[in-house]
Amino acid sequence: MAFNYDEYLRTNKMPTLWCWGCGDGVILKAFIRAMDKLGIDKDDMCLISGIGCSGRFSSYVDVNTIHTTHGRTVAYATGVKLANPDKHVVCVAGDGDALAIGGNHTIHGCRRNIDITLIVINNFIYGLTNSQTSPTTPRGFWTVSQKVGNIDPTFDGCKLAEAAGASFVAREKVSEPRKVEKVIAEALKHKGFSYVEILSNCHINLGRKNKMASAMENLDWIDSITMPKKKYEKLSEEEKLNYLPTGILKQDTEVIEYCDAYEMVKEAQQGKRGKITQDEFKKKI
Repeated sequence: MAFNYDEYLRTNKMPTLWCWGCGDGVILKAFIRAMDKLGIDKDDMCLISGIGCSGRFSSYVDVNTIHTTHGRTVAYATGVKLANPDKHVVCVAGDGDALAIGGNHTIHGCRRNIDITLIVINNFIYGLTNSQTSPTTPRGFWTVSQKVGNIDPTFDGCKLAEAAGASFVAREKVSEPRKVEKVIAEALKHKGFSYVEILSNCHINLGRKNKMASAMENLDWIDSITMPKKKYEKLSEEEKLNYLPTGILKQDTEVIEYCDAYEMVKEAQQGKRGKITQDEFKKKI
């Protein structure tokens, strides 16, 4: 029997406004399947998206949603999670949304290890606003803001998330939708900040302007620059420069989650009433 996506969608918003062949639809379906697989009630999920093609997610998924300002998804999500620590809070953002204007919030979400899942749809370009260079645009690629070719060094969001303290970091690509579903499910189960980067095609505003005229050509290019983590780790340091590893890149279940730490602060402040002392709190964190 075919999966019933309509149960999780605002069908009055269909069809989507995404371009034909866009990978965002693949990610949307993978997210819904992961949510269903884990048995998460729609009332227990809050999905927050910003500005850009990925911002449409909050319009389409029939859960608690917030469509917020550019780059501020993690900031809003932090407030939602602290007020509702027992709920699932998910952000969906593009590479520009999460790593450029919103890069500071992403860093501090990782640093705090608050229990939020951040899904970064990386299509290597500012797609909605017509092809400006993003932090992940490869060097040499044509963009409307660098028409001779991008000269900026390419940014690796997964390395940033690991270094900033995210306790779960993963990367997958839309050409492997079942793997996308799996890493999203694992991220939703993980207690702590989960950074999930999904490489997606934007053949309209990246591909066809860089000799990849179709969605499949754009996806083939993504396949050519990626490699499963186990295979990637066998490469020399020089060879690794040509590829992005996929799979679960980091998972730490020992580091304390931010909402739990916040509860400990309140207990420490109530030490005279039989709760933990400040010294005990320092030892726990």
